[in-house]
Amino acid sequence: MVFLRNILQATVLLLGMASAALAGAYEEALPKFANDSYVDTDAAIGAIAGSGNPLSIDVVESLRDGRLLVGSGQVFFRRTSGELVNAATGQAWGNQTGELKPVRVNNRVRRAIEAALGSLTLLSSDAAKRLEAARAVFRSRDEATLPTLEKAIAQEGQPHVRNVLESARAAILLSKQDALPIQRLAAVQTLRNRGDQEALALLSNLPSQAPPEVIAAAGNAADGIRTRLAFWEAVQNVWYGISLGSVLLLAAIGLAITFGTIGVINMAHGEMVMLGAYTTFMVQELIRSNFPGLFEASLLIALPLAFLVASSVGILIERTVIRFLYGRPLETLLATWGISLILQQGVRTIFGPTNREVGTPAWMSGALDIGAMSLTYNRIAIVVFAFSVFAILLLVLRYTSLGLYVRAVTQNRRMAGSMGIRTSRVDALAFGLGSGVAGIAGVALSQIDNVSPNLGQGYIIDSFMVVVFGGVGNLWGTLVGAMTLGIANKLLEPYAGAVLGKIALLIAIIVFIQRRPRGLFALKGRAVET
Repeated sequence: MVFLRNILQATVLLLGMASAALAGAYEEALPKFANDSYVDTDAAIGAIAGSGNPLSIDVVESLRDGRLLVGSGQVFFRRTSGELVNAATGQAWGNQTGELKPVRVNNRVRRAIEAALGSLTLLSSDAAKRLEAARAVFRSRDEATLPTLEKAIAQEGQPHVRNVLESARAAILLSKQDALPIQRLAAVQTLRNRGDQEALALLSNLPSQAPPEVIAAAGNAADGIRTRLAFWEAVQNVWYGISLGSVLLLAAIGLAITFGTIGVINMAHGEMVMLGAYTTFMVQELIRSNFPGLFEASLLIALPLAFLVASSVGILIERTVIRFLYGRPLETLLATWGISLILQQGVRTIFGPTNREVGTPAWMSGALDIGAMSLTYNRIAIVVFAFSVFAILLLVLRYTSLGLYVRAVTQNRRMAGSMGIRTSRVDALAFGLGSGVAGIAGVALSQIDNVSPNLGQGYIIDSFMVVVFGGVGNLWGTLVGAMTLGIANKLLEPYAGAVLGKIALLIAIIVFIQRRPRGLFALKGRAVET
């Protein structure tokens, strides 16, 4: 019993000495921050991170955020609430004397901060903090964090966090000079399974003094990652093309209705898109000021209002200007171009020339990661919305009396008039419908583009290209044309660049129109054929 008591006393004494040493390390490291030396700051970060002091993470985070202050021979950190705290004691400090200045950092110190934060939070009870810490260690590859990393991996219960922790360990072992070849080979396999650009960079920059079998394995793994990334890059470009095609579909589908029904080249169509975007801005401003709890539904509220605003303006333009210019395409083009300038200047006068901020609801924020590609929720929402609008318009044109009249007037205006259809009224309603669809397109575009008086000008030419390429007045042709042009554009960009890619696409469309003047899906009917 005496022997056991002596062992316990010795253990307690050793633990006390260790705790005192760690506390001493923390207290000795703090004054180094006041030396205004990057070397001393780097050394202080490492000592504080390994001290085990509960204030360590506050000090390192404050240094990262520019909230670590020195003055009067002491070190302080300011909490995010604004409270000033003495870094040595952890007590609130309300009577500091002299001027305080922040501790300076450079890239070397920032890397040390990142590594220290990773080491300090690897064992946090919060999975999100552990995940962020693992990523920080992966980037820093600090060998000093390896023991803590091993402990974190052993007790990690979240599979996605564990994968990142193992990647961080692999990154350290791969560059560790005294690591065993078998450890490095396992690290190569782990990084190959990770398969992203960061893993490829590590495998491609392996030190030349590494064992030959490790270099060969790293080379094979890098080749495999390049092949995988090339595949996912192609898939990502196709997705970008579908996303662009959905935007073009929204912008062009209203134009297809008006252009196909009354044959008017409406250069003010882009301004209908702009009016929809500004309606969204006004709705959000009203909600922010009076009903902040409704912000998540702001886009849903803006949709019918944008349709009403744009369709009303469209009907007004048709009734007051365009109806007097039927059969005179050049005059119509010039008149609608003038109207577009008037609308732009009107909006510029009311709202100013600068971009307006349209917020994104929480349900449209974030991204979905699939393989090596990332799909943002706002783009996914716009693609789904574009196809929903397309489906609704198909139903309207197929199963409503307005749709029947529009199809009749589009195919044979004279015959439709002789059958008692008021073609002038159909023209106004079709123009209003097309303008209203452009308005709700503006609601969608406000989430991915700048809301400014020039918003519509960026889409009007592409919209005409889509309508002419797909077939005037044919909704299915508009869909196929929009998706074809969107995907082709994004697939050409990596090789030809944005400008040359668009030029090549324009030339291809010109050649195609020479062969098929009526587009992919030409309308059928006696009036059309003649």
